[in-house]
Amino acid sequence: MEADVNAGCAWGGGGSVGLLAEFRTWLDRERGLSPVSVRCYSKQAKGFLAAVGGPGAVSDLDAAKVTAFMVDYSRDRNTWSAKAMVTSLRAFLRFAHVTGRTAVPLAGAVPAVASWRLSALPRGLPAAEIELLLAGCDQNTATGLRDYAVLSLLARLGLRGAEAAALQLSDIDWRAGEIAVTGKGSRTERLPLPVLAGKALAAWLSGGRPACESRAVFVTVRRPYRQLTPEAVRAVMGRACDRAGLERRGAHRLRHALATEMLRAGASLPEVGQVLRHRSQLSTSLYAKVDQDALRPLARPWPGVGW
Repeated sequence: MEADVNAGCAWGGGGSVGLLAEFRTWLDRERGLSPVSVRCYSKQAKGFLAAVGGPGAVSDLDAAKVTAFMVDYSRDRNTWSAKAMVTSLRAFLRFAHVTGRTAVPLAGAVPAVASWRLSALPRGLPAAEIELLLAGCDQNTATGLRDYAVLSLLARLGLRGAEAAALQLSDIDWRAGEIAVTGKGSRTERLPLPVLAGKALAAWLSGGRPACESRAVFVTVRRPYRQLTPEAVRAVMGRACDRAGLERRGAHRLRHALATEMLRAGASLPEVGQVLRHRSQLSTSLYAKVDQDALRPLARPWPGVGW
Protein backbone atom coordinates (compact mmCIF):
# COMPACT_ATOMS: atom_id res chain seq x y z
CA MET A 1 0.00 0.00 0.00
CA GLU A 2 2.80 2.40 0.87
CA ALA A 3 4.47 1.57 -2.44
CA ASP A 4 1.26 2.54 -4.28
CA VAL A 5 1.09 5.87 -2.44
CA ASN A 6 4.72 6.61 -3.24
CA ALA A 7 4.32 5.68 -6.88
CA GLY A 8 1.42 8.10 -7.30
CA CYS A 9 3.19 11.11 -5.82
CA ALA A 10 5.62 13.27 -7.75
CA TRP A 11 6.91 15.43 -4.86
CA GLY A 12 10.65 15.17 -4.32
CA GLY A 13 11.01 12.80 -7.27
CA GLY A 14 10.38 9.77 -5.06
CA GLY A 15 7.16 10.06 -3.06
CA SER A 16 7.63 9.66 0.69
CA VAL A 17 11.29 8.84 0.20
CA GLY A 18 11.97 12.06 -1.70
CA LEU A 19 9.92 14.21 0.65
CA LEU A 20 11.58 12.79 3.75
CA ALA A 21 15.01 13.22 2.19
CA GLU A 22 14.22 16.89 1.58
CA PHE A 23 12.93 17.17 5.16
CA ARG A 24 16.15 15.68 6.51
CA THR A 25 18.23 18.13 4.46
CA TRP A 26 16.15 21.03 5.81
CA LEU A 27 16.62 19.84 9.40
CA ASP A 28 20.35 19.60 8.88
CA ARG A 29 20.99 22.82 6.97
CA GLU A 30 18.28 25.14 8.25
CA ARG A 31 17.81 23.90 11.80
CA GLY A 32 21.30 22.57 12.50
CA LEU A 33 20.05 19.43 14.23
CA SER A 34 22.34 16.54 15.08
CA PRO A 35 22.26 13.43 12.85
CA VAL A 36 20.53 11.50 15.64
CA SER A 37 17.76 14.10 15.91
CA VAL A 38 17.40 14.23 12.13
CA ARG A 39 16.87 10.46 11.99
CA CYS A 40 14.36 10.59 14.84
CA TYR A 41 12.34 13.44 13.31
CA SER A 42 12.34 11.73 9.93
CA LYS A 43 11.12 8.45 11.41
CA GLN A 44 8.25 10.20 13.17
CA ALA A 45 7.36 12.16 10.03
CA LYS A 46 7.27 8.91 8.06
CA GLY A 47 4.72 7.52 10.50
CA PHE A 48 2.63 10.66 10.21
CA LEU A 49 2.65 10.55 6.40
CA ALA A 50 1.58 6.91 6.42
CA ALA A 51 -1.31 7.74 8.74
CA VAL A 52 -2.66 10.68 6.74
CA GLY A 53 -2.41 9.10 3.31
CA GLY A 54 1.09 9.88 2.06
CA PRO A 55 2.80 13.04 0.74
CA GLY A 56 -0.07 13.80 -1.59
CA ALA A 57 -2.36 14.39 1.37
CA VAL A 58 -0.13 17.06 2.93
CA SER A 59 -1.65 19.88 0.87
CA ASP A 60 -5.11 18.93 2.17
CA LEU A 61 -4.14 19.01 5.84
CA ASP A 62 -5.95 21.33 8.24
CA ALA A 63 -5.81 21.94 11.98
CA ALA A 64 -8.57 19.41 12.70
CA LYS A 65 -6.77 16.59 10.89
CA VAL A 66 -3.46 17.35 12.62
CA THR A 67 -5.05 17.46 16.06
CA ALA A 68 -7.05 14.29 15.39
CA PHE A 69 -3.88 12.46 14.39
CA MET A 70 -2.08 13.43 17.61
CA VAL A 71 -5.04 12.47 19.80
CA ASP A 72 -5.23 9.06 18.14
CA TYR A 73 -1.44 8.58 18.20
CA SER A 74 -1.14 9.40 21.90
CA ARG A 75 -3.99 7.16 23.03
CA ASP A 76 -1.89 4.04 23.76
CA ARG A 77 1.57 5.54 24.10
CA ASN A 78 3.60 6.82 27.02
CA THR A 79 4.34 10.48 27.59
CA TRP A 80 7.86 10.44 26.15
CA SER A 81 6.77 8.72 22.93
CA ALA A 82 3.95 11.23 22.47
CA LYS A 83 6.25 14.18 23.16
CA ALA A 84 8.74 12.90 20.58
CA MET A 85 5.98 12.87 17.96
CA VAL A 86 4.83 16.36 18.99
CA THR A 87 8.30 17.83 18.50
CA SER A 88 8.91 16.00 15.22
CA LEU A 89 5.49 16.77 13.79
CA ARG A 90 5.76 20.48 14.57
CA ALA A 91 9.10 20.56 12.76
CA PHE A 92 7.65 18.71 9.77
CA LEU A 93 4.66 21.05 9.54
CA ARG A 94 6.94 24.10 9.68
CA PHE A 95 8.96 22.56 6.86
CA ALA A 96 5.77 21.85 4.88
CA HIS A 97 4.68 25.47 5.22
CA VAL A 98 7.98 27.16 4.34
CA THR A 99 8.30 24.92 1.27
CA GLY A 100 4.78 25.77 0.11
CA ARG A 101 3.22 22.40 0.73
CA THR A 102 0.62 23.79 3.14
CA ALA A 103 -1.12 27.09 2.62
CA VAL A 104 -1.24 27.98 6.31
CA PRO A 105 1.12 27.20 9.23
CA LEU A 106 -0.17 24.14 11.07
CA ALA A 107 2.53 23.58 13.69
CA GLY A 108 0.37 25.34 16.26
CA ALA A 109 -2.37 22.77 15.73
CA VAL A 110 -0.22 20.04 17.30
CA PRO A 111 -1.44 19.79 20.90
CA ALA A 112 1.05 19.73 23.75
CA VAL A 113 1.44 16.62 25.88
CA ALA A 114 0.80 17.14 29.57
CA SER A 115 3.74 15.75 31.54
CA TRP A 116 4.00 17.73 34.80
CA ARG A 117 3.58 14.70 37.01
CA LEU A 118 5.58 12.62 39.44
CA SER A 119 6.01 9.76 36.98
CA ALA A 120 7.84 12.14 34.65
CA LEU A 121 10.53 13.10 37.15
CA PRO A 122 14.10 12.89 35.78
CA ARG A 123 15.51 9.60 36.98
CA GLY A 124 19.17 9.55 37.79
CA LEU A 125 21.24 6.77 39.31
CA PRO A 126 22.52 6.40 42.87
CA ALA A 127 26.23 7.14 43.26
CA ALA A 128 26.85 3.55 44.33
CA GLU A 129 25.40 2.22 41.09
CA ILE A 130 27.49 4.61 39.01
CA GLU A 131 30.60 3.35 40.77
CA LEU A 132 29.52 -0.23 39.98
CA LEU A 133 29.17 0.68 36.31
CA LEU A 134 32.65 2.19 36.23
CA ALA A 135 34.26 -0.55 38.30
CA GLY A 136 32.94 -3.20 35.91
CA CYS A 137 35.13 -1.93 33.05
CA ASP A 138 38.26 -4.09 32.71
CA GLN A 139 40.95 -1.46 32.31
CA ASN A 140 43.49 -4.11 31.36
CA THR A 141 41.85 -4.28 27.92
CA ALA A 142 41.42 -1.69 25.18
CA THR A 143 37.65 -2.14 25.24
CA GLY A 144 37.57 -1.63 28.99
CA LEU A 145 39.68 1.53 28.80
CA ARG A 146 37.42 2.96 26.11
CA ASP A 147 34.18 2.08 27.90
CA TYR A 148 35.51 3.49 31.17
CA ALA A 149 36.39 6.77 29.44
CA VAL A 150 32.97 6.96 27.74
CA LEU A 151 31.09 6.35 30.98
CA SER A 152 33.32 8.80 32.84
CA LEU A 153 32.44 11.61 30.42
CA LEU A 154 28.73 10.80 30.68
CA ALA A 155 28.83 10.67 34.47
CA ARG A 156 31.38 13.39 35.34
CA LEU A 157 30.59 15.92 32.59
CA GLY A 158 26.96 15.15 31.78
CA LEU A 159 27.56 14.61 28.07
CA ARG A 160 24.80 13.22 25.90
CA GLY A 161 25.62 9.93 24.21
CA ALA A 162 25.71 11.56 20.77
CA GLU A 163 28.07 14.25 22.06
CA ALA A 164 30.51 11.67 23.41
CA ALA A 165 30.38 9.76 20.12
CA ALA A 166 31.08 12.94 18.12
CA LEU A 167 34.18 14.02 20.05
CA GLN A 168 37.31 14.57 17.96
CA LEU A 169 40.92 14.51 19.08
CA SER A 170 41.19 18.22 18.27
CA ASP A 171 38.37 18.93 20.74
CA ILE A 172 40.64 18.19 23.72
CA ASP A 173 42.89 20.98 24.98
CA TRP A 174 45.16 19.25 27.48
CA ARG A 175 47.13 22.38 28.29
CA ALA A 176 44.01 24.35 29.25
CA GLY A 177 42.25 21.33 30.74
CA GLU A 178 39.21 21.89 28.53
CA ILE A 179 37.08 19.96 26.10
CA ALA A 180 34.99 21.35 23.22
CA VAL A 181 31.55 19.76 23.03
CA THR A 182 29.25 20.15 20.04
CA GLY A 183 25.68 19.75 21.22
CA LYS A 184 22.17 20.44 19.99
CA GLY A 185 21.83 23.01 17.24
CA SER A 186 25.49 22.39 16.32
CA ARG A 187 26.54 24.72 19.15
CA THR A 188 30.10 24.15 20.33
CA GLU A 189 30.98 25.03 23.91
CA ARG A 190 34.19 24.65 25.86
CA LEU A 191 33.92 22.92 29.22
CA PRO A 192 36.47 22.29 31.97
CA LEU A 193 37.61 18.69 31.92
CA PRO A 194 37.18 17.09 35.37
CA VAL A 195 40.29 15.37 36.69
CA LEU A 196 38.81 11.86 36.85
CA ALA A 197 37.33 12.11 33.36
CA GLY A 198 40.62 13.54 32.06
CA LYS A 199 42.59 10.64 33.51
CA ALA A 200 40.18 8.15 31.95
CA LEU A 201 40.53 9.87 28.56
CA ALA A 202 44.33 9.94 28.78
CA ALA A 203 44.45 6.24 29.68
CA TRP A 204 42.31 5.32 26.67
CA LEU A 205 44.19 7.52 24.22
CA SER A 206 47.63 6.46 25.36
CA GLY A 207 47.04 2.80 26.17
CA GLY A 208 43.96 1.58 24.35
CA ARG A 209 43.00 3.57 21.26
CA PRO A 210 44.37 1.96 18.08
CA ALA A 211 46.39 4.05 15.65
CA CYS A 212 44.06 4.77 12.75
CA GLU A 213 43.06 7.44 10.24
CA SER A 214 39.90 8.40 12.15
CA ARG A 215 40.24 11.56 14.22
CA ALA A 216 37.39 10.56 16.49
CA VAL A 217 38.22 10.12 20.17
CA PHE A 218 36.18 6.94 20.51
CA VAL A 219 36.61 4.25 17.87
CA THR A 220 36.13 0.52 17.60
CA VAL A 221 39.00 -1.62 18.84
CA ARG A 222 38.91 -4.05 15.91
CA ARG A 223 39.51 -3.46 12.23
CA PRO A 224 38.17 -1.70 10.32
CA TYR A 225 38.47 1.06 12.91
CA ARG A 226 35.37 3.24 12.88
CA GLN A 227 34.06 6.09 14.98
CA LEU A 228 31.57 5.01 17.62
CA THR A 229 27.96 5.88 16.85
CA PRO A 230 25.43 7.15 19.43
CA GLU A 231 23.91 3.67 19.30
CA ALA A 232 27.30 2.18 20.18
CA VAL A 233 27.54 4.50 23.19
CA ARG A 234 24.13 3.25 24.36
CA ALA A 235 25.46 -0.29 23.94
CA VAL A 236 28.44 0.60 26.15
CA MET A 237 26.00 1.63 28.87
CA GLY A 238 23.93 -1.51 28.38
CA ARG A 239 26.94 -3.81 28.74
CA ALA A 240 28.08 -1.92 31.82
CA CYS A 241 24.67 -2.49 33.42
CA ASP A 242 24.89 -6.21 32.61
CA ARG A 243 28.34 -6.49 34.20
CA ALA A 244 27.18 -4.64 37.30
CA GLY A 245 24.15 -6.89 37.66
CA LEU A 246 21.78 -3.96 37.18
CA GLU A 247 18.68 -3.57 35.07
CA ARG A 248 19.59 -1.95 31.76
CA ARG A 249 19.29 1.85 31.87
CA GLY A 250 19.78 4.50 29.23
CA ALA A 251 22.97 6.54 29.03
CA HIS A 252 20.91 9.69 29.72
CA ARG A 253 20.39 8.48 33.29
CA LEU A 254 24.01 9.45 34.04
CA ARG A 255 23.28 12.98 32.86
CA HIS A 256 20.24 13.13 35.15
CA ALA A 257 22.34 11.77 38.01
CA LEU A 258 24.89 14.56 37.63
CA ALA A 259 22.15 17.22 37.67
CA THR A 260 20.50 15.68 40.74
CA GLU A 261 23.81 15.46 42.59
CA MET A 262 24.58 19.10 41.79
CA LEU A 263 21.24 20.21 43.24
CA ARG A 264 21.82 18.15 46.38
CA ALA A 265 25.21 19.82 46.74
CA GLY A 266 23.55 23.24 46.69
CA ALA A 267 23.88 24.26 43.04
CA SER A 268 21.16 26.51 41.62
CA LEU A 269 19.01 25.59 38.64
CA PRO A 270 20.81 28.14 36.40
CA GLU A 271 24.13 26.54 37.36
CA VAL A 272 22.79 23.10 36.49
CA GLY A 273 21.52 24.42 33.17
CA GLN A 274 24.93 25.90 32.41
CA VAL A 275 26.71 22.57 33.03
CA LEU A 276 24.16 20.61 31.01
CA ARG A 277 24.24 23.30 28.28
CA HIS A 278 20.49 23.73 28.12
CA ARG A 279 19.37 26.32 25.58
CA SER A 280 16.17 27.02 27.51
CA GLN A 281 15.49 27.42 31.22
CA LEU A 282 12.39 25.31 30.66
CA SER A 283 14.62 22.29 30.08
CA THR A 284 16.37 22.82 33.40
CA SER A 285 13.09 23.46 35.22
CA LEU A 286 12.39 19.75 34.84
CA TYR A 287 14.75 19.21 37.77
CA ALA A 288 12.63 21.46 39.98
CA LYS A 289 10.09 18.65 40.22
CA VAL A 290 10.44 16.75 43.46
CA ASP A 291 8.09 14.23 44.99
CA GLN A 292 6.34 14.76 48.30
CA ASP A 293 8.39 12.08 50.05
CA ALA A 294 11.57 14.02 49.24
CA LEU A 295 10.08 17.28 50.50
CA ARG A 296 8.45 15.93 53.67
CA PRO A 297 11.68 15.75 55.77
CA LEU A 298 12.39 19.38 54.87
CA ALA A 299 8.93 20.70 55.72
CA ARG A 300 8.58 22.77 58.90
CA PRO A 301 5.36 23.02 60.91
CA TRP A 302 3.24 26.14 60.47
CA PRO A 303 3.75 28.47 63.49
CA GLY A 304 1.21 27.79 66.22
CA VAL A 305 0.10 24.45 64.76
CA GLY A 306 0.99 21.27 66.56
CA TRP A 307 1.87 18.27 64.42
